[in-house]
Amino acid sequence: MPWISYIAIFFVVWFIVLFVTLPFGVRQVESPEAGHDTGAPHAPLMWWKAGASTIMALIFTTLIWAAFHYDWLDLHS
Repeated sequence: MPWISYIAIFFVVWFIVLFVTLPFGVRQVESPEAGHDTGAPHAPLMWWKAGASTIMALIFTTLIWAAFHYDWLDLHS
């Protein structure tokens, strides 16, 4: 499989993992200021979630690469 396919797989997996991790650790603000949304999270921790998504996407993409490289999966049969 060409390397551009693995880049596409990485980004698809990254976004899926990001959407899965978005609700983790979310707390609402007890008394929001006037004009602020009552459902907005207090501290969304987006850097941690983006980092976790990157690490997990690298692991999954590596597993997919290994599956094709070592013929654990074959799309040509």
